[in-house]
Amino acid sequence: MRALCVIPARIGSTRLPNKPLQPIGGRPLVAFVAQRVLGFGLFREVVLATDNVAIANAVQDLDVEVVLTAATHRCGTERVAEVMAGRAGRFVAVGGFATYRGFIRPEDLKPSGLPVPVPEDFPLVANEAEQRFSWLMVRTEQAVMEAHPTAALFRYPYVYGPHQLVPREWSVIRRLLDGRRRIIVPDAGLALATHGYAENLAHAVLLAVDQPEASAGQIYNCGDDRQLSLAQIIELIAHTLDREVEIVDLPGPLARRAMPLVLAGAHHTLLDLTKIRRQLGYRDVVPADEALARTVRWYVEHPPVRGGEIEERLGDPFDYALEDRLMDRFQAAMVELEGIGDRHGGLQHHPYPHPNEAGLRRDHRNR
Repeated sequence: MRALCVIPARIGSTRLPNKPLQPIGGRPLVAFVAQRVLGFGLFREVVLATDNVAIANAVQDLDVEVVLTAATHRCGTERVAEVMAGRAGRFVAVGGFATYRGFIRPEDLKPSGLPVPVPEDFPLVANEAEQRFSWLMVRTEQAVMEAHPTAALFRYPYVYGPHQLVPREWSVIRRLLDGRRRIIVPDAGLALATHGYAENLAHAVLLAVDQPEASAGQIYNCGDDRQLSLAQIIELIAHTLDREVEIVDLPGPLARRAMPLVLAGAHHTLLDLTKIRRQLGYRDVVPADEALARTVRWYVEHPPVRGGEIEERLGDPFDYALEDRLMDRFQAAMVELEGIGDRHGGLQHHPYPHPNEAGLRRDHRNR
């Protein structure tokens, strides 16, 4: 087996025009990247896939093969798929599950929200006007399958574990390390969003590699066998750190002002894993409880810089004074609201009769 690295680069970046040609380390960015890749010594071949001659010329002094690809590609995955056509016996791609209609805009479905769980054949976003981000992902999947009909494609969920670029678990870990004993959650922390431990997701991909016939032309949801609610995740993190924690339930809009922990918003985003279990025999190599504990221990040993880039990506203000005000005022309001209305109204027992003597038409509660 030969190791080949493909570097996709396009000229049409909108946020940073001509990004691959911007200077870094005294060279155009694309040449800097290619030089670093060559320096690793891991690949027998390095290929630059681009739609622009100027980008191609930027690496002409390096031992890099240049392939001019279509200018219509929307992302690097599509460009890589074109380059690898005819070069690889199998193409295995990893994407995300925001392809499903209703993932980003639950109100597009009636009733609102995705089904629980979401199977692979659930309708996808159909066009750019419906939801541009999701549509680009759908088109990428289609492009991969067109170029590689026997490809296997994985719709990854939120990935957790060491080295996560946006480690949501750190929001809980840091609070507990800082001595916080109350943590705000929206809607009792009951939201379910599929997570996948990095090692488990890698195992899923390798199952497709080892079973080329079974996985040929297939798209798979993937994630951990056991999924935890937000409240359970917080409880397990606290248990790993040997801390006591009180989960404080606030309505979603209030809770998210203080701590953006929830991936699923007000709706569940739980993937159906039946297909990958049946076709490839997927089972977690690391149980979810242990995977989360490993993740916590790693971040305790490798904490992100306070106020640094990772915490900026998280978008978590870590504003403990605000959190305390929200919790105290909301809990005080709940005490006040307990006195409103008929506290004895409503059903106090189930409605089915329980006669204790034969022949009675009604029981002792007149049911």
